[in-house]
Amino acid sequence: MTDLSPHHTFPRTRSGGPNPGILAAVSLGLTVGGLLSSAILTGGQAFVSPFAPAGQVAAYFHGNPDAVRFASLFQFGSAVPLGIFSATVYARQLRLGVRVPGPAIGFFGGVTASVFLMLSAAVGWVLSRPEITTDVTLTQALSFLAFITGGVAFVVGLGLLVAGIAVPALILRFVPRWLAGAGLVIAALSELSFLSMVIEPLQFLLPIGRFGGLLWLVAVGFLLPRSRAAANRQEP
Repeated sequence: MTDLSPHHTFPRTRSGGPNPGILAAVSLGLTVGGLLSSAILTGGQAFVSPFAPAGQVAAYFHGNPDAVRFASLFQFGSAVPLGIFSATVYARQLRLGVRVPGPAIGFFGGVTASVFLMLSAAVGWVLSRPEITTDVTLTQALSFLAFITGGVAFVVGLGLLVAGIAVPALILRFVPRWLAGAGLVIAALSELSFLSMVIEPLQFLLPIGRFGGLLWLVAVGFLLPRSRAAANRQEP
């Protein structure tokens, strides 16, 4: 339960830490930047799925080392503000008096998503090395590793981050109910994306969780109140 008893006092000073909305926007911007850089450097060539024939996968990475390297750079960079966002929102939720597991679940999910995204980017950087991509089997194996860490693992973690913010925000009305409800839907779809590990058609949930989740974090990051007093003023 949340501890909102009258005897608790909350500081009137401005809360510290970076603005979570800006952090989420930077993470989203770097994610989009990675896609754009890849499209520009490959001349619009579509990214090859790791499920494609091994020779086709190896040919893509061997023929586009700069595009893969820059995409990995942007991807790694996007993980950093996401991790800071998770810590910042966790601290703010505690400051708001939230005493349920939600903030801790969200923090765990955010850190998980950030770490797996960094791992995926590191594997992507390895795939940009020409001496690696001459081995067709190894290239496809690393491609699968980049996919599972930057796809399923990242989206499931991101879904936990969204859920850890959305549930308390809905109950305590920190943000508009429709926004909190949208977060719950995105979180649910993100968690279901793990089924794509055995049901490949469900891979369409991955971009929904990735981009839907990041867009939601941008919105809620700007709207989440800084203090309990501000939250009370928002309540109808």
